Amino acid sequence: MEQTKIILDENEMPKQWYNVLTDLPTPLDPPLDPRTKEPLSPATLEPIFAKALIRQEMSDERYIDIPEEILDIYRLWRPSPLYRAHRLEKLLKTPAKIYYKYEGVSPAGSHKTNTSTAQAYYNMKEGTERITTETGAGQWGSALSLACNYFGLECKVYMVRSSFYQKPYRKSMMTVWGANVVPSPSPETEFGRKILEEQPDTPGSLGIAISEAVEDAVAHDNTKYSLGSVLNHVMLHQTIIGAECKRQLEKVEDYPDIIIGCCGGGSNLAGISFEFIKDRIAGKNNVRVIAVEPSSCPTLTKGEYRYDFGDSAEMTPLLKMYTLGHQHVPPAIHAGGLRYHGDSPIISKLCADGFIEAVSYDQNPVFDAAVQFARTEAIIPAPESAHAIRCAIDEALKCKQTGEEKTILFNLSGHGHFDMSSYDMYFNKELA
Repeated sequence: MEQTKIILDENEMPKQWYNVLTDLPTPLDPPLDPRTKEPLSPATLEPIFAKALIRQEMSDERYIDIPEEILDIYRLWRPSPLYRAHRLEKLLKTPAKIYYKYEGVSPAGSHKTNTSTAQAYYNMKEGTERITTETGAGQWGSALSLACNYFGLECKVYMVRSSFYQKPYRKSMMTVWGANVVPSPSPETEFGRKILEEQPDTPGSLGIAISEAVEDAVAHDNTKYSLGSVLNHVMLHQTIIGAECKRQLEKVEDYPDIIIGCCGGGSNLAGISFEFIKDRIAGKNNVRVIAVEPSSCPTLTKGEYRYDFGDSAEMTPLLKMYTLGHQHVPPAIHAGGLRYHGDSPIISKLCADGFIEAVSYDQNPVFDAAVQFARTEAIIPAPESAHAIRCAIDEALKCKQTGEEKTILFNLSGHGHFDMSSYDMYFNKELA
């Protein structure tokens, strides 16, 4: 049998992040000031973000060096393994080759640690003492709690209410690493109290949780806000995933025809795809990149491409993105990390320009694929990551019908060890 696990040693780990903004055929539409609706100046963001992250958000450098202090922490789990899914291929009887990059090996169990480590580091260097954030399913909150613990920062997490109760051990994990976690909307902020008064039974949303975290950050001089997806600097930090993939595939003399990632805000899709999209922009390939969404929150497949707020309280800058509207509250599905009303401006632009395509699925076929994958490849995937698996299986089955020997690469962005109640509901046929 051909090689199953493709690994790099520490010396082969990339030492730079890739900034796709420098290679876009046309410039990204600028963020707008929520008050004036004019292009945002970097200084406007300084009460919320570390200055180094603001510079990365608007950088015109193609590659940005990763500081050694960040690389030291990355080395705890990076380079992450790339696997060839031989058993899944055999089950499907497909001529396609299926590879998956497994980011669940990080201490927090997902790709989110790639950016949380960087964001906590830059905040620490600038004297920040406390960071606030939101989290959907808990992967991002876990990752930021871990990173803040590394760098001696306090961490306050506003966790979307539905996930707070669906996934109690995510909250426990954040607490172990020292974070203060509350369900959002919460009585701790003015906006949270307003939502609770108007909608006492709301499941919450990422838009609401973002509003609470930003309000909290602005109210305290020693505090900054941190976001786990959507923004340019977050996409930047995740590109180490694709850079590693390239080197790993070179070892087996392969290159993807199709790249797949689940998509809520877009960070894991960006991480695995931007290095290959760079080659497509340069005319070196014709790779298909597929974003996979839940049909209950289909921003790329059914949203409008326009300026919108990133949060429900209209405190954040206006971003040009695919959106369902910043007041949208999706159903309380189990892929809580994909319940965001908008998308990364970069992902949105690449989708609008034809470099990324999008599909959506209901919960049950996604869990069908997750179980099929777990029974062949042994890893139990997060519900979010299982969306990518569903699409990869469907693409492999198309190859079976056509006889095409395509190479499919997807990002297994995290494990599902804290999502077993979701699997219980699936087996009990209780998923909507």
